[in-house]
Amino acid sequence: MRGLLLRSLKHKPGRIVAAVLGLTVSAAIATAMLTLSLDITEKLHHEFRSFGANVVVTTADKNPFPEDALAKVRSAAGSDAVAAPFAYAVMKTDRGTDVVVAGTDFGAVKKLDSWWQPGAWPTAANDSLLGEKAAQFIADESEVKLNYDGRSLLLHGIGKLKTGGEEESRIYVSLPVLEHFAHVAPSVIEVRVGGDAAAVEAAAARMRESLPGLTVTPVRQLVDSESRIVGRMRALLLASVVLIALTVGVAVLATMSSSVLERRRDFALMHALGSRRNQILLLFVAEAMAIAVVGVIAGYLLGSLAAWGIGELNFHTATLPRLGVLPVVFVMNLLIAFVAAMLPARALRALQPAALLRGE
Repeated sequence: MRGLLLRSLKHKPGRIVAAVLGLTVSAAIATAMLTLSLDITEKLHHEFRSFGANVVVTTADKNPFPEDALAKVRSAAGSDAVAAPFAYAVMKTDRGTDVVVAGTDFGAVKKLDSWWQPGAWPTAANDSLLGEKAAQFIADESEVKLNYDGRSLLLHGIGKLKTGGEEESRIYVSLPVLEHFAHVAPSVIEVRVGGDAAAVEAAAARMRESLPGLTVTPVRQLVDSESRIVGRMRALLLASVVLIALTVGVAVLATMSSSVLERRRDFALMHALGSRRNQILLLFVAEAMAIAVVGVIAGYLLGSLAAWGIGELNFHTATLPRLGVLPVVFVMNLLIAFVAAMLPARALRALQPAALLRGE
C-alpha cells in the first residue's frame, strides 16, 4: 500500500492532494458544526433558565403545603434545579389602596428569576422590592407602610421591578416576615428544572409521585419553546453536516475513480505477478483509509479552530474543542472514503491482466 501511495504521490500528486483536501474540509466542517451544535444547545438551555420557572407547584383549595413539601420538590427536581416558595396576602398601603404582598426566599428568586435585575436585592429582614405599578400607591418608596387586619408593617424599599408582567403589581418581602406578620403559608412553589422538555416532564412526574396531594404544572409555553428552538437549531446544523458530507463524498468518488483508471496497469501487473484480486482491492481501500485519517486529523484541528472563532465572533464566548466529536468525525470520514473507494474499485474485479499489459 505504501508503494502504491508513494507512486501516486510521485506521478499524480494532484489526485491524492485533492482527496486529502476534500476529506479535510469534510472533517473540519463536521467538527465545527457538531461542536457548535453541542455548545449552542448548552447556551440556549442556559438562556432559557434565566427566563424563570418551567414548573409550578400549587395546592388545591388554598390548603397549606405539607411541612416537607419544599424539600421533596427540590429532591424530585434534581440537584441542578432551583425552587422558590411564594406566599401571598392582600394588604393596604398608606394611601388606602389594596396591594398584593408576596413573601419569598430572595436567595432562591435571585437564581430563579435572574432576569428581574431590580438593581439591588433585599438583604435585611425588612427589605422589600416594589413592583413599578405597586410603587405608585406608596407615599414614600423608601419607607413602605402596610396595614393588615388592623396591624401595621414598616418595610424598607430598596429596589423596583419592571418586568412587563404581574410582578409589577406586587410588593415582595422576605417569606419569614410575611409568615410571622400575616400568618400565611406558601401556596406556590416555582421550580426551574434543568434540561430539555423530557427532563422537565420527568421531574414533574417525580414531584407528582412524591407529593400526590399537590398540583404540578409544567409551564408549557416555556418548555415547548425551548424544545422547539433547540431542536430546530440542532436539526439545521446536523442537516448541514450531512449535506456537506454527501457533497465531499461525490468529489472524493470522482478522485478515486480517476485514480483507478490511471493505475489499471499497475493493478494488472500485480495480479499477473500473483496478487489476488481481493488483495489488490484491499490495498486500494487501505490507501483511501490512510487518506481519510490524514483528513480527520487536519480537519479536526481546523474545525475546532473555526468553532472557536465563530463562538467568539457571534456569542463573545469561547467554544472549546470537544473530544467527543472526534469519534463521530472519524467514522464519518472513514465511511466517505470507504464508499468512494469501493465503488470504483469494483472495476478492479473485471481486470484482464493480459489484455491491459498488451495495451488493449
